[in-house]
Amino acid sequence: MEQNSNLRALAFVHIAVLLFGLAGVIGRGVTSPAFVVTFGRVFVSSTILFILIQVTKTPFKIRNIKDAILFLIAGILMAIHWTAFMHTAQVAGVAMATITFSAFPLFITFIEPLLYHEKLAKKDIFMALGILLGVIILVPFGNMQANVFQGIIWGMVSSVTYALLSLCNRRLGEHYDSKTVCFYEQAIATLILLPFLLTIPFSIPSKDIVLIFLLGAVCTAFAHNLFVKSLKDIRVQTAGIISSMETVYGILLAVLLLGETPTLREILGGTIILGVTFLSTYLASVERKRNKVNEKG
Repeated sequence: MEQNSNLRALAFVHIAVLLFGLAGVIGRGVTSPAFVVTFGRVFVSSTILFILIQVTKTPFKIRNIKDAILFLIAGILMAIHWTAFMHTAQVAGVAMATITFSAFPLFITFIEPLLYHEKLAKKDIFMALGILLGVIILVPFGNMQANVFQGIIWGMVSSVTYALLSLCNRRLGEHYDSKTVCFYEQAIATLILLPFLLTIPFSIPSKDIVLIFLLGAVCTAFAHNLFVKSLKDIRVQTAGIISSMETVYGILLAVLLLGETPTLREILGGTIILGVTFLSTYLASVERKRNKVNEKG
């Protein structure tokens, strides 16, 4: 039963990450400012999640003030993460947004053991370095234009905030249903972004409304719920390594949906990230089987 739960959780992460990669492709066609896109995304998603919570009668009462503060922090991190990610895609392209985002397991690898008092395994360090190598190969250092440099800065902000958000989700996921976690985080992110929406002038084409709704419903409400749900059965570090595949998925989806042909650099870097991801998933599965045998013995 435990093994089936782990396999299901790994499948959930891969599906969620595939949809996260799709979000970057969809976001490329949106011309509205990044904070507008993020606001629409979390507003649509939190509304859908609230309806699901009511229909399924999922408990969503916050247990104590400590959890409420953690939800607030997670909501702020989410608002910053998705705004930074979308801004990166707009100024430097989808590839740069997913490339810089894919570095977040590096931060998780070293922060998670400190917060949860877990031993930092050597294999996790090597996995993180493997991802770093793939990211370095993907970044076009020979063509560092102003928009590319700005994209890298915003992309790293997106990466760091997502690492911290994932760690918040691990703690919250231990006590709350995934729909509840996602609802509160996205509802708080909506409130955080609302003042910007009311004070900064902008225009939004009708095409953007359709794309933003798709981002909120499929690539956020559904995908984020799957991702948080998986954290009940696998480590954040494992989920983080798998999430590095967003870069690979994004490139593949761009080929299929936009007709973009990846460069040799993108293929090489993506292959390294993909290889590290599958190796990490395999080693995590082997470790759980070994622990299960030891417990029986």
